[in-house]
Amino acid sequence: MPASQPEPALIRRIFDIAFNKGNLAIVEELLAPDSIIHIPTWGLPNNRMGLKQLIAGIRFAFPDLHITVDDEIQQGNKSAVHCEMRGTHTGSLFGNPPTGRRIEVQSLTFTRTENGRIVENWLLIDQMGMLQQLGIVPPPRGI
Repeated sequence: MPASQPEPALIRRIFDIAFNKGNLAIVEELLAPDSIIHIPTWGLPNNRMGLKQLIAGIRFAFPDLHITVDDEIQQGNKSAVHCEMRGTHTGSLFGNPPTGRRIEVQSLTFTRTENGRIVENWLLIDQMGMLQQLGIVPPPRGI
């Protein structure tokens, strides 16, 4: 049986409805129940619940969060998406108090779909850039 084709609207809907608008119910709709979500270094479960916890945590820290999809590439049942995240840090971010600073960070998402749902996702956020922009981690020194 051939692999199902990717659905570009799936990841865009997650970004728009879950990340930008805060409606986490879309995660249950668009991700398969046994989907695997690779969320490096956040210490969250690698499943739909972990993704919902990540989204809720980021939205709490950045209530005005807005993610823009800059580019999307598809091949077979896989897609790669390049995004930009923007927001103002007015809530605690995983234990770090609000700084009031704005962020603009890049993220990459790689997705595999089956039967019209996401079954595997790799989410990479420029965490170092985010923490540097917030003043939590110092910027790099001259080389």
